[in-house]
Amino acid sequence: MARAATTSDVFNAIAEPQRREILVLLRAGERPVTELSQELGLSQPGTSKHLRVLREVGLVRDRRAGKQRLYDLDARGLQAVHEWTGGFERFWNESFDRLDAYVQDMKQARQEE
Repeated sequence: MARAATTSDVFNAIAEPQRREILVLLRAGERPVTELSQELGLSQPGTSKHLRVLREVGLVRDRRAGKQRLYDLDARGLQAVHEWTGGFERFWNESFDRLDAYVQDMKQARQEE
């Protein structure tokens, strides 16, 4: 089966570590591409390519401010990821409940010795 194009799928877009780092940087607020490039240690064209992918999947917005283009996080695009990972919440909660029960049993056994 062919892999979905990165630019059309949020999961593929965020699979790239530098794109995830861009999203982390943008959580603090709107930033110009030059500032993001410096933070990431990437060239401006490289950063712009990552931003284009993130924009196309709906994770960032951009606007012009004079000669600069400013980018901002649009976390609504992460809804599909949130819903998918939320499906594992029950698994983790049950696992932690079992671990807690085990620890409590161990404490009880030590107290009875």
